Amino acid sequence: MNGSVKFRAACIIVLWLALCYIVIASQPFTLRVAFVVIASGIIVFVPLWKKYVRNKRQSHDNNDGKDGK
Repeated sequence: MNGSVKFRAACIIVLWLALCYIVIASQPFTLRVAFVVIASGIIVFVPLWKKYVRNKRQSHDNNDGKDGK
């Protein structure tokens, strides 16, 4: 990952943590609140992981056999 991708990921993580803090602090912590926090984390971070981490691994694996060495 280059610098701009890391910066965008850090911004998204900080924003998600701030929003989770607001949700947790605004009401009593219940199972429903825990579910909302976990579900939002899955919704936010799984697509990012697929885009940046998994695709980089696949492209790296595919390039190993194509360089002709």
